[in-house]
Amino acid sequence: MLKTEHWSVDIDLTEEDDRTFAKARLRTRDATDLQGAGVAKRNPDDINVPEIGAELAAARALFELAHQLLRAATTDVEQLTGEPAHLHS
Repeated sequence: MLKTEHWSVDIDLTEEDDRTFAKARLRTRDATDLQGAGVAKRNPDDINVPEIGAELAAARALFELAHQLLRAATTDVEQLTGEPAHLHS
């Protein structure tokens, strides 16, 4: 039987001076709420291109979120099997 699920990630971006902050949030079907954060800081000598800061901050937030999701999966496997799990990205 084919089953399809849809998970969405929301990313909030905030710019403050030469920094861009990102928060990525995933809410899973079992109401697990995972969040990742990322920051990008522009070198004062660089041209101000807000899109680049947003891309870097969002990528870093998603990277942290991915690690948290992997840790959650590891914990779930360990709880089901009673054995240590070593899941890798």
